[in-house]
Amino acid sequence: MSQTMDFDTLRRAMADNYEQPEGPARNARAEQLLTEAEKLNIPLAVIEALGHQLKVYNYSSEKDKMFVPFARLLRMWDERPEDFDEYEIHSLHWVFKWMSAGMLGQPHIPLASIEKWLGEMEHRYRLAGHSERAVRSAEFSVARHIGDLARAERAYAAWLAADRDSMADCHACELRDQGWWQARKGADADALEVWRPVVEGEYVCAHEPHAILASSLVPLLRLGRLDEARAHHLRGFRLIRPMESMRGAYADHVEFCALSGNEARALELLAERPAYFTDSGEPRSKLDFMAVVALLMDRLVELGLGEQTVPGPAGRVWSARELAAHARAEALALAARFDERNGTAHVSERARERMDRRPLVDRLPLGVRSTRPAPTAPRPPAAPDSAPAPAVERDLRDVLAEARSRSDALRPDAMDAWAAVARAAGDHELDARDRAEIADHEAMSRGPEGAPLFERAAELYAEAGDPGEALAARARGAYVRALTGHSDDALRTINDLHRQVRALFAKDGTGVRQTAAVLVGRARILVHRVHETEGAGTTVAAAEEAVRELLAFAEPHIAQVRLASRAAEARAMLGELAALTGDAMTAAELLAQAAEGFLAAGLPWFAVEYEARLAGIARELGDAVEAERAARSALEHGVEYLEPAGQAQLHLQLAEVLGTTGQFGPAAEHALEAAHWADEAGEGPTFGAWARHQLGGFLLQQGRWAEAAEVLESALPDLTAETHGDGALVQTQWWLGDCHTELGEHREAAERWLRAAEIARHWPEQRDHAMLAHLAAEALGHAGLPAEADRAYARAGDLWRDLGNVHGLARALRARAWLAAREDDELDPARELMAQAVRECEAALEGATEGEDGARERLVAELGHTHRQFGDLVARSVQDGDRGADFQGAFEEALGHVTRAVAVFAPLGESALDLRTGAELAAGWLEADLHRPAEATARARAVLAAYANRQEADDETARARCTEADRMLELLGTQTGQ
Repeated sequence: MSQTMDFDTLRRAMADNYEQPEGPARNARAEQLLTEAEKLNIPLAVIEALGHQLKVYNYSSEKDKMFVPFARLLRMWDERPEDFDEYEIHSLHWVFKWMSAGMLGQPHIPLASIEKWLGEMEHRYRLAGHSERAVRSAEFSVARHIGDLARAERAYAAWLAADRDSMADCHACELRDQGWWQARKGADADALEVWRPVVEGEYVCAHEPHAILASSLVPLLRLGRLDEARAHHLRGFRLIRPMESMRGAYADHVEFCALSGNEARALELLAERPAYFTDSGEPRSKLDFMAVVALLMDRLVELGLGEQTVPGPAGRVWSARELAAHARAEALALAARFDERNGTAHVSERARERMDRRPLVDRLPLGVRSTRPAPTAPRPPAAPDSAPAPAVERDLRDVLAEARSRSDALRPDAMDAWAAVARAAGDHELDARDRAEIADHEAMSRGPEGAPLFERAAELYAEAGDPGEALAARARGAYVRALTGHSDDALRTINDLHRQVRALFAKDGTGVRQTAAVLVGRARILVHRVHETEGAGTTVAAAEEAVRELLAFAEPHIAQVRLASRAAEARAMLGELAALTGDAMTAAELLAQAAEGFLAAGLPWFAVEYEARLAGIARELGDAVEAERAARSALEHGVEYLEPAGQAQLHLQLAEVLGTTGQFGPAAEHALEAAHWADEAGEGPTFGAWARHQLGGFLLQQGRWAEAAEVLESALPDLTAETHGDGALVQTQWWLGDCHTELGEHREAAERWLRAAEIARHWPEQRDHAMLAHLAAEALGHAGLPAEADRAYARAGDLWRDLGNVHGLARALRARAWLAAREDDELDPARELMAQAVRECEAALEGATEGEDGARERLVAELGHTHRQFGDLVARSVQDGDRGADFQGAFEEALGHVTRAVAVFAPLGESALDLRTGAELAAGWLEADLHRPAEATARARAVLAAYANRQEADDETARARCTEADRMLELLGTQTGQ
């Protein structure tokens, strides 16, 4: 530094440095500032600089450095206590507690020295007149660390029994340690109850609820309170992410992920903090960290991922297996150093216990993006009789019989059973019928590639003497060709097959089942043609005729499962045609009948698709109750049978239905499940991102700001305009801005809203652009960036003007006026902006007419607000204590604006009563300050009269206004001697 600081500059520099992120850079700056303090030759400057250095060391990874400045401070106190002011005396005694905890975390400091220090702390606290509460708390920490549980219990009781005084830790920190002790003794529920006031925000401090949220994770998992555990992780990790000093809490979050099936998330956490593997300033938190690293790596090895590359100490590439061994060895070596110092085995026992913990939950979805490193979880187990035994262990005839049984029952696992038949067949000689069925089902399983196999199956059925089944196989092949872009050819084929099967059936040459198979193929192809021709009338009529033929043919035979399925599908196709032609009501009725038909036939897995469609149509019709019922039914009936992608779609559909009816809690639960299943299906960047977007919105609606922010930030990298639409990008950034604002992160909020505004500025409709610019301006103002805020308000104002939105324009102008008043010595720029807002409102009123929508009344109210704020701005421009000419003139001017506000609000009657009386009281106080008691009294009485007929007990505003009016009258009476 080229020039010595003065004391005030030094103090500002230390305050600024303390606001910087924790870490070596902040510590280095504190060391520079101590050097500057020593140049001043002012003892108090050195004392304050040493205290600042102590504080930043304590809240960093270099805790081991804090003993030197403290020893120097203590020596200065012993030699010249008069150099310390009251604040520094308090601070010196306060950091005794830090020394005690800091020594425990350094295994090279002998236990005897720690005990001696504890006695020194007790002695000095007694001399200073402090309670022993902080001393007993420190003793409790020592006893629990070395594993002397009896002493810990005594110290704990004495701690709680001692009086709280200025040396006691804050309530939040005390509750943290008290809850930790309950959890240590196995009383998880008691621990969580102790922590509850901190978690709920009743007690907070710079590092709480950060640490408590981390400490609560494993107890919550053990108690099965999984929703709370998820919430505490998302909220808590967000709090500790920027805090380098909280390695122990960070380890708790890694451990939680390892114990809840979120190994991938745990690896991401490790990758964010590479320095935690090697930082040696606090060995105790390093021990905690390496222990959970070992736990996580052992879990990966157990999952068969021992050779996976993982984040680890810098300088080499680590596999999970290698890091598992390294982390365990390092953790046990650190634990052994502590135990050698303490003369016990307690720390090593606890470390081994932690490293050897077993997962408490197989999979706890968190809502944030992550790809599970383990193989995809198997589908939920079906009923005990649903999975065939390995074919190699069973007779081919048994396997074949089982496959036919599953096909006859239309079970969703029938294809697997036929695949087992194909594997078991091997070189066995099979008759034509057997080979036909094998080929037929293989064709079904191949989708678009199965068309040639259907022809082979038809040939084999014919060879086996079943011409009807041969026609059915060819009908299935025709439908596949239609789906692959050959619908004209498919239609010619199916019409020929239709004629053949009808003729064959008439001669009793085939059965109902085979005939229905051809009829359903024809109906499907014609309905597909309707989609291709976008609902052309002739194709709709032809399709409907084919579907009704199928329904009429199948309905008399619904006692047979397969025919009941055909009848239900026919109703579903009629519903689909009704939807395509715009008859949503009929479509809903038919889809509901189709679903009921499948359920009645014992085929719930077929009902799922149509219940899901019904839910969508019910939403279009505004029938939220039916939409929710159908969506829940689809999920219930599909849960055992759907692949992960299907599960994701159904959960998201139900989430959206619930969200539209304001059921945000249940909606969030299903959006969370949707995100989880999308990840399992490999659809995380597409479908999963949309589910996370929705989940974040539902969490935000519940006021769960930190959780919402974590989820939305996780969704954002995967959201793209091409896949999800730029509306999703804007909405996600908008929601994130809301979250940042609620969390007090105003600069971040402004950045989010400005990014969203940049996208929205290209949209044809500019209201969102204007609103986002306005929100960004507000956030910039709250962030202490007035120049940037003014520019953003000016941009918003221009947009509001272009949109013809006088309300937005007036508010932007008023906000700029307040900024100008705070930043400029002269009030004229602020006055001009307020005057411009008045003119804009008045001009809009001139062109407004009375209308049912109340637009004119809203403009009148906006003008009243502007006059009121104009008066407040002018009045507040006078410095406190100023009673000169400037005061008189400013208050007269302010009174004029507020009086106009009263007059503007008055014609609006009851709807603006609270606004009018608020302005009336403001005018009354101005009258009082201008020594006009009669006028002020009249205004106060006018307010009381205005509320004379309103029930104040049920009206908070009325009570507040009347209380203020009474206070004004009382004060005026005292001043005038009345």
